[in-house]
Amino acid sequence: MNPAGILANSDLLIALSASISVCGAILVIAWPYFARDELNTRMAQVASERERIRARERARLNPTKKAPSLRKEPKKLFKAIVDRFDLASQVEGGDLAQKLRMAGYRGESPVITFLAIRAIAPLVIFLLALFYVFAVLRLQHPMFVKLGISVVGAWIGYFVPPLYLQNKIKKRQESIQRSWPDALDLLLICVECGMGIESALRKVSEEIGVQSIELAEELSLTTAELSYLQDRRKAYDNLGERTGLDGVKSVVTSLIQSEKYGTPLAHSLRVLAQENRDMRMSEAEKKAAALPPKLTVPMILFFLPVLFAVIITPAIIRIMIM
Repeated sequence: MNPAGILANSDLLIALSASISVCGAILVIAWPYFARDELNTRMAQVASERERIRARERARLNPTKKAPSLRKEPKKLFKAIVDRFDLASQVEGGDLAQKLRMAGYRGESPVITFLAIRAIAPLVIFLLALFYVFAVLRLQHPMFVKLGISVVGAWIGYFVPPLYLQNKIKKRQESIQRSWPDALDLLLICVECGMGIESALRKVSEEIGVQSIELAEELSLTTAELSYLQDRRKAYDNLGERTGLDGVKSVVTSLIQSEKYGTPLAHSLRVLAQENRDMRMSEAEKKAAALPPKLTVPMILFFLPVLFAVIITPAIIRIMIM
C-alpha cells in the first residue's frame, strides 16, 4: 500500500472530523438563540391569569369597595345594653368566651351579642306570652295564673340562648369528630412525603373542606397561628381548646412532643388515626344499639293502632252485615 495515499486519507479524515466538530459547536452555541423562549411566555401567562383571578375574587368578595376585615364590630344596641347593665363582668372567667369559640364564634362581637340576647330574650318572651295569653287565648283564669304563665315563659327564655349555644357546640364537635380520622390519614400521607407540619396542615385543610367545613376552618386557623405565634405549642393547645375533643387533644399532645423532643410523628399519627376510627365506629354502634328502645314508643303509638284497625275492621264489617 502506498504510504502517501494512507497519509492523505488520514489528513482527510482529520479535516472532516474537525469540520463536523466545529459545526456542532456552532450549532450548540447558537441553538438557544433559535429556540423559542417558552418559559417566559408561560410565566407571563401565569402572571396574567393570577391577576385576573385575584381581580375576580376581589370583586366577588368586596362588591361595595370596602376594605375587607375578619373582625366584626358589635351592634351599638347590644354594646349599649352590655355596658349599661355591666354584663361584661360575667365573662371575666373566660368560660363563656371559650364556649363561643368552641361553637365557632370568635372575637369580642359574639360575646357582646350573646350577653345582650340573653338579657333581652326573657323580656321579649314575657311580652309575647302576655300578648298570647291575654289577647289570643283570652283565658278565663285569675290574673295571677296568667302572669304566672308569662313569668314561666320568661324563665324559659333565659335558658334558650345557652341551650342554642350548647346545641351549636355539639353539632360542630360531631362534624369534626366524623372527619378527624380521615384528616389524620391525609396528615400522615403528607408527613411521610416529607412535608413540614405547617404545609401538611394547610394541605389537609384544603382537602378536608369538602367533608367538614368546621374542621377545615380549625386547621386553617391553626396554620395561621403557627405562622405568627412565637410559641408554637400555644397554637396546638388552642386547637385542642377550640374543639374540646379528646381525640384532637391526643393528637395535639403528639405534635407538641414531636416539636419539643424531635420524635418521629408518622407512627404516632398512624396509631391515633386508627384509634379515632375505632372511636367513631363505637359511637355508631352505640347509636345503632339505642335505636330499638327509641322506636318502641312510636311503634306502639302509630304502628299498632293501624295494625289492629286492619285486622279488626273486616270482622266488624262482617258482623254488621250479618
